[in-house]
Amino acid sequence: MCRSVDLHRAVLARNDENATALRRYLDRHGTTAVNLMSSPGSGKTALLELLLTRARERGTPVAAVTADLATENDARRLARSRAPVQQILTDGLCHLEAALLQARLEPWLPEGTRLLFVENVGNLVCPASYDLGETLRIVLVSVTEGEDKPLKYPAAFGLAQAVVITKSDLAEAVGFDRPAFLAGVRQVNPGVPVIETSARTGEGVDALLAHALACADGGTPHEPVLARAHDRPPHHHDHPRPASADTGPGAAGLP
Repeated sequence: MCRSVDLHRAVLARNDENATALRRYLDRHGTTAVNLMSSPGSGKTALLELLLTRARERGTPVAAVTADLATENDARRLARSRAPVQQILTDGLCHLEAALLQARLEPWLPEGTRLLFVENVGNLVCPASYDLGETLRIVLVSVTEGEDKPLKYPAAFGLAQAVVITKSDLAEAVGFDRPAFLAGVRQVNPGVPVIETSARTGEGVDALLAHALACADGGTPHEPVLARAHDRPPHHHDHPRPASADTGPGAAGLP
């Protein structure tokens, strides 16, 4: 067991080194990265499509990278915003790592990109441990998933610099207990901003974009409760590793 934990920490240490290099790369390009994490079905892609569209309408240079185990479906959906989009296929890896992201960005990142949204693999366990060189880490949860998510996934929510509620237009229909959800968020990450959104009605989208832009303009993101280095609690399961894990997996891009 100790050997397993040590190996996990070594992997995280290497990722943190890569994340530091990626953060410097993004800083040199004047790009602020926003890491979006959620469980599958949270409405992350629909919300991101609307965010990209609103940003373009306001003249903000944006781009997006979306990661999935398989298919380019999300990249096709995001491309409808007419923002530059790249799809990373992880070949079974349940999270993005900094090296995979940097390998995709270096030959592609459009000049002048102010905001780069990174749609992580749908998962609230593995991605929480991996720094991607982001300035802003956001955890999304839909009202259809239940109000106990923050307590079930304390690492993901405890490391968040903002929490976004999605599908808020369905809250009453599904009996979403908002006070219980907010209490859970406060328990694992006191003071973290919470933004309610709906991709269907547009509620909260401008507020979320403004929050990301404030960070891009030098605003200080919320300081999460949990540490972001390799003293994070490890999760114990084997990850399938793509053959090209050190240089980037198969990927497809949409202009």
